[in-house]
Amino acid sequence: MRNNAIRNIYSNVVSINNGTDAWDSEGNVVVLDEGKVTTEMARLQEEYDAQEYARNRATEYPAIAEQLDLLFHDMTAGKGTKSGNWYKAVNKVKTDNPKPE
Repeated sequence: MRNNAIRNIYSNVVSINNGTDAWDSEGNVVVLDEGKVTTEMARLQEEYDAQEYARNRATEYPAIAEQLDLLFHDMTAGKGTKSGNWYKAVNKVKTDNPKPE
């Protein structure tokens, strides 16, 4: 995360050594402002934490291939409504994992 923070702040950085030293494309050392790096790291962590719900919920859905198969069978059976198996599978995930408010 530190390397990402450095790259976000210093667009001219092309190389970073263990998150401590950074260089531009001409090999010049880029002096890092630790306050800015720390602030950007906190922002990135906050952004990452805010997406926890989406990351966790995404793993609950059936695989895309399985969803497409469910859709195909529902359409073949004329169940392109809430009575279809695809809808029921997706709705279960949404019901079991409500969005936080």
